Amino acid sequence: MQHLYLCALCLCVMAAFIIGEYREKYVQAVLLKGLASAVFVVLGFLSRKIGHDSGLAAPILAGLILGMIADVLLNLRYVVGNKGKLVFLVGILVFLSGHIAYLLAIMKLSTALLWEILIGIVLTAGLMAWIFTRITAEKAFKIFGVFYLGAIMIMNAVAIGNVLTLGTPCTKLFALGAVLFLISDIVLILNTFGKESKFSLRIVNLSLYYIGQLLIALSLQLL
Repeated sequence: MQHLYLCALCLCVMAAFIIGEYREKYVQAVLLKGLASAVFVVLGFLSRKIGHDSGLAAPILAGLILGMIADVLLNLRYVVGNKGKLVFLVGILVFLSGHIAYLLAIMKLSTALLWEILIGIVLTAGLMAWIFTRITAEKAFKIFGVFYLGAIMIMNAVAIGNVLTLGTPCTKLFALGAVLFLISDIVLILNTFGKESKFSLRIVNLSLYYIGQLLIALSLQLL
């Protein structure tokens, strides 16, 4: 039951963070966002105590922690003035490291890793071709975007492959979280670099992201 309370707490703090950002209280928003992310990290550690496979749990916990750090960095760009772009890129790099940590964990379960990686690369190429027709961004952001979306797409391909081959509750919950994470990132990119930014899409992006991270944290209970 405490895990459900933590999920509810995370989403409530997330809502407070969104309100703070909407009101342009950016320092308050950074603090609230960091707190909301800290909740899914705590949930991950508590879930690990219930699960059994510590070999898989460690990199997933690392991914959750890196996600928390990246969350703070992405919103710090509104606070640090002309260094905002650099802080944003560093945040994306930290998120990329988190995706790699997740991938290192779930690839241990894969029985068709090469095929899953190839499928992920092909899907990334198609997705980026589609996204580039809908955004305007500097070259550095586009390069980061290719590697970033490539990592999360491959991670999703492996996660879904594990569901198809193993079908365990853990793989299903992790895969669902990964898919929501991917969709949230696509929404974030389109909303940040697209022709028109909408706060409603910001809400969608953050809601999918936090639910995805919570599901990944909860999957540790089922190892």
